[in-house]
Amino acid sequence: MITDQPMSTGGSLPSPGALIDKSNRLIQALAKPSLVQLVLRIALAVPFWRSGILKWDGFLRLNETAVTLFSDEFMLHLPGGPYHFPAPTMMAFLSGSGEIMFPILLVLGLGTRFAALGLLFMTVIVELTVPDGWPIHLTWAAMALGIMAYGPGNVSLDHLICRVRSPDGANGSARSAAR
Repeated sequence: MITDQPMSTGGSLPSPGALIDKSNRLIQALAKPSLVQLVLRIALAVPFWRSGILKWDGFLRLNETAVTLFSDEFMLHLPGGPYHFPAPTMMAFLSGSGEIMFPILLVLGLGTRFAALGLLFMTVIVELTVPDGWPIHLTWAAMALGIMAYGPGNVSLDHLICRVRSPDGANGSARSAAR
């Protein structure tokens, strides 16, 4: 049977402030700092890993394309330049090594701040090589700085090592350094 009487809601509607507060609590519950730090580490690792994996033909064996890029294509855009990279084979090796090792360390959360610093340094070199790519380079720099400032989070080997080294909480400064 259909009636023309309004339905009772059983109470008043919540205020906009209460809805915003409830929404904020829900978002904070979803975006836990440890999850955010893990995602940040992975997001920074991926582009460097993908670039690094293309530079190798086997274990510690650079492919010819990587060396050619550093000797013929890539240039440092500095005042009075652009300039060729010095020691292109060594630069290709160092770049390829960093692009493999730093992302592995980041994903594992091992030596995380050091790995983020290494990728920040590499980002500066990439920016000097490809200055038109500054929007993505700025994003990489921001992620690296965030990792350096706030650490790897609880989902990391750094955090686990700090907990094992100081299970009773006696070394609180080491534990906070991993966060």
